[in-house]
Amino acid sequence: MRSNKPNIDRAEAWKIWQNNRPLLLQRLSVFSDVTYSMLNFKNIALRRGVRVLFSGASFTIHKGDKVGFTGANGTGKSSFFALIRDELHADEGEFSYPPNLEIAHVAQETPAVACSALDFVMDGDRELRHLQTQLQAAEAAHDGILQADLHTKLDVIGGYSAKARAARLMDGLGFKPGQENQAVNSFSGGWRMRLNLAQALMCRSDVLLLDEPTNHLDLDAVIWLQDWLGKYDGTLLLISHDRDFLDQITDHIIHIENGKAEIYTGNYSAFERMRAEKLAQQQAAYQKQQREIAHFESFINRFKAKATKARQAQSRIKALERMEVIAMAHVDSPFDFSFPQPGRMPNPLLQLENAEIGYNQNTILHNINLCISPGDRIGLLGANGAGKSTLIKVLANQLNASAGVKLTADALRIGYFAQHQLEQLRSEESPLWHLQKLDAKAAEKDLRNFLGGFDFHGDKVLEPVRPFSGGEKARLVLAMLVYQNPNLLLLDEPTNHLDLEMRQALSVALQDYEGAIVVVSHDRHLLRTVADQFLLVADKQCRPFDGDLDDYRQWLAEQKKGIINQKDEQQTSVSRKDQRKLEAERRQQQKPLLDALKKAEQAVGKYHLEQRRLEDELAKPELYSETEKDRLKSLLAQKAEIDNALAAAEADWLETEERLSAANATV
Repeated sequence: MRSNKPNIDRAEAWKIWQNNRPLLLQRLSVFSDVTYSMLNFKNIALRRGVRVLFSGASFTIHKGDKVGFTGANGTGKSSFFALIRDELHADEGEFSYPPNLEIAHVAQETPAVACSALDFVMDGDRELRHLQTQLQAAEAAHDGILQADLHTKLDVIGGYSAKARAARLMDGLGFKPGQENQAVNSFSGGWRMRLNLAQALMCRSDVLLLDEPTNHLDLDAVIWLQDWLGKYDGTLLLISHDRDFLDQITDHIIHIENGKAEIYTGNYSAFERMRAEKLAQQQAAYQKQQREIAHFESFINRFKAKATKARQAQSRIKALERMEVIAMAHVDSPFDFSFPQPGRMPNPLLQLENAEIGYNQNTILHNINLCISPGDRIGLLGANGAGKSTLIKVLANQLNASAGVKLTADALRIGYFAQHQLEQLRSEESPLWHLQKLDAKAAEKDLRNFLGGFDFHGDKVLEPVRPFSGGEKARLVLAMLVYQNPNLLLLDEPTNHLDLEMRQALSVALQDYEGAIVVVSHDRHLLRTVADQFLLVADKQCRPFDGDLDDYRQWLAEQKKGIINQKDEQQTSVSRKDQRKLEAERRQQQKPLLDALKKAEQAVGKYHLEQRRLEDELAKPELYSETEKDRLKSLLAQKAEIDNALAAAEADWLETEERLSAANATV
């Protein structure tokens, strides 16, 4: 059978689409619908083997809600996500949500594919890829009408700006210019996880599930992600142990403990206040709570005596004002440890003079001058790759400076925490064995008591490390660090893998620590409560940063704005005035054709509506009875007339489009 569809090539179809974009978009919008993302949980119970994670969970998450999930590791937060993704079914109760809900999540594994990073990120927009595949097929079939329709749909979903959108996501997550064209399999594991995150953000989702999204990010990327999620108009479900991140984004908290999952209205700070009110009534927790508050008060007094007028001090005091509430919310924490008195603390502990730092012939940091004294609490700021971790490696004697002088005190004892140390644990040995290697003369009872402060109890202290989670391994490394009683702590992302309770315990312990601290962290709560001064590592320099973390966020925004302005200046040399003039001339020349096209479009729409009306009438069964024979003939005649009129109107429409395309080609 011969097709009535006009044989139009790709270029002509594109011209048709471009010249009739407003009318086609208007037509498509009539058929658009809205999806409401409402997640209903009714008496949900989930088990892991014979153990009940939680039961009786009943609440509703509405469209646009931003919900944070908190609770100790292993309580069932990730299982909640598996339930939503239909990877796990409720053991009891009922979970329901609307059909056709687009749910995005971050994949835990990245295939070692050879496609470009940009294409990999764009794959996150599944509808975009589906339409692009359909468009390729329509082009191969020279189906111009279908091509125009697909171009319309692509425009509605922002398909023509998709590459720019993917590039902005990669830029925000710390990728450098040019890396978008690199193959996915050329990136390391941490950067592949960032690609997975970008792919999830690329999806135009109704519901976004993020499980510890900041674990592989630096502070700059965390701040960018926080801003992006603040503008996300879908429903966000977020598992995070980053207090500041939760505070700035969430409007509800679901907390899982003691086999129950309860929802609280407000951000994480509001949840802490409500939970503190509950726990403050528990007599068994009272004494521990008072000890924590005494620690805070002692620290506040010591801190105020140092610098009450500096901007960093003011920011710090604001954070400390909340600490009594925070203490109450964590009185039942399983963690209870502190750093002992460091003993001798010579001044200075360590100095770098005119140091050059890098690898081989590649200088990362130039002319570094740094003096660390007892009581210094230094936070390092700067983008990923700027050299923060490299600087800490030099301080920790893990890397030699290529030039300059490094001076260390005789009594210097360094406690160095970095992620690679988790891999250096003896996998077949126990936590107790690791401490016994540090102090062979210590009594087993004393070592067990010490490990109990890090929530290693009973048989856990004798179990091999191999099956331990990342959080358990990080706690063991921290326990070993604390036990060695250093007078200089060098901490490179110490909170990765730690839950909120352990982060809080570490923050409290560091506040009472009397030695010196240099810390790199994307956990802003830890930085606010531990660091007295900040150093900015940027442009191969390490210099004092005059401000707090809010000032640093503003500095990042100004840096980004400066880069964008610089790019804009390098754009097209045609002035805006000239461009507007050319556009006006073209519109004037094409006005008769545009008017004719609009008229033809209206005629097509009118005949389509009449055609549908007649088809509905002809579909009625009673029309085919003997008494309705004359009316049937009349409707059939009308239908034939309308069909002919519609065919003529569509022919006029296509002819006008072709004339408009030809006119555009001459402009």
